[in-house]
Amino acid sequence: MVVKRALFAAPLILLALVLQVSVLGRLQLPGATPDLLLLVVVALALVFGPSAGCLTGFAAGLLADLAPPSDHAIGRYALVLCLIGYGAGLLGADPGRQRSVFAPLVVVAGAAVVSTLLYAGVGALVGDTAARHVGLPSLAATAFVYDLLLAPFVVPVVMLLARRLDPSSTGGEVTGPGLGTIARYRTTREPSAGPPGRRFRGTRP
Repeated sequence: MVVKRALFAAPLILLALVLQVSVLGRLQLPGATPDLLLLVVVALALVFGPSAGCLTGFAAGLLADLAPPSDHAIGRYALVLCLIGYGAGLLGADPGRQRSVFAPLVVVAGAAVVSTLLYAGVGALVGDTAARHVGLPSLAATAFVYDLLLAPFVVPVVMLLARRLDPSSTGGEVTGPGLGTIARYRTTREPSAGPPGRRFRGTRP
């Protein structure tokens, strides 16, 4: 199952990275840049749990660190996404609980702000003061808005595909209005009748 998950996550991460660098990174929006890679990591972590979320975040962040036009220290964003993936996985690892469709959006909103603060904090440790010049509050606020606006088009789709890959993985059943059937994902298999068995522009891509 680990290999299956890796083969599933790899193309999603690569596609997100390509779109991040070639499209979103060129929009020249004020403040932060919408972080598609973050959304994919959060969605996978919510379904697969903290361990997979941590590994997925590290791999995605490392690719972002290496991809041009990145000009920051290698491993910086890998550390940030590793922690974000682990935290999102912990929030999603509660089988059997009914969740609103808005719960993943709340996680995305928190991840957008926390990842910006973590990225700036790690940057300060290695001597990168870009956040001071741009303004950390405005970066966190714009990251929050951009990622939250983009999330409904990305997170439910990734979660639905991940749930179909592994129906027994963690994460509750989404309920409520909003994104329709594409935003619904199940935690456990239906019971059987028989007996039980066994971000910053210029520094982040």
